[in-house]
Amino acid sequence: MCDQDHFEQDRQQYERLGHVTRRQFGALVGAGVALALPAVANAVAVSEKDVMIKTPDGNCDAYFVAPSSGTAPGVLIWPDIFGLRPAKRQMAKRLAESGYSVLVVNPFYRQKASPVAPQGASTPIPELLPLMKALTETTHLTDAKAFVAWLDQQPQVAKNRKIGTQGYCMGGPMAFRTATAVPDRVGAVASFHGGGLVTDQPNSPHLHTSKTKAHLLIAIAANDDQRSPNEKNVLKETFEKAKLPAEIEVYEGAAHGWCPPDSGVYNEKQAEKAWSRLLALYSKALA
Repeated sequence: MCDQDHFEQDRQQYERLGHVTRRQFGALVGAGVALALPAVANAVAVSEKDVMIKTPDGNCDAYFVAPSSGTAPGVLIWPDIFGLRPAKRQMAKRLAESGYSVLVVNPFYRQKASPVAPQGASTPIPELLPLMKALTETTHLTDAKAFVAWLDQQPQVAKNRKIGTQGYCMGGPMAFRTATAVPDRVGAVASFHGGGLVTDQPNSPHLHTSKTKAHLLIAIAANDDQRSPNEKNVLKETFEKAKLPAEIEVYEGAAHGWCPPDSGVYNEKQAEKAWSRLLALYSKALA
């Protein structure tokens, strides 16, 4: 996951297909540059703020956005390797306008405050890999407990409704492990082009998630499926055996990283499909 060679292969593939030119690719992934997401129908007014969350390992900088009045189900977003940035704030705000109290965190807070990717989504991935490799199953679980506890302290978060969590790329396993860390609180887990969901180790994220009661949405990039064609089958079999509701789909024509609007392989059509499935998941599992 988050492999620089795969990222470059994706760019070349999209250029061959005529979806994006080299110049357009560079412009799209420039620092802080993100395409405007479609407006939310009947959007609610929201309030937003930067926050600091105390964890056992220090203070995590994060972004919190929620409806300006009333309470709403909480959602924890785990970003991809480019971290907390304008595109993720934009995605979180859109979700809040749809009726959720949303927290996006900087998973690299132990090493560096945001922004960790100075050139946005065009930051060379090798520069960020040491940050990602410093994170472990233990940090995932510790952080998940701290972040969910923080959400539950906010007056905008409905305490009588389950919390959702979603992750992108490296955030996929983090979302899975959030359900493991607080199984009685998390009602829905979504992974978009998540990497490392299935490993051959006994602590594989998919094995522990199968012991929860969460509803699952797993959106897989077409080229990720080509690289690991059996992963979807393992996920399906595991969650069927656990009797967990799970929507697992390969998004045809979508390259790894297609959801964030600042990605060079952003695919609006498939990103909007993923968005609609996310809202369907939350409307059912967080009701």
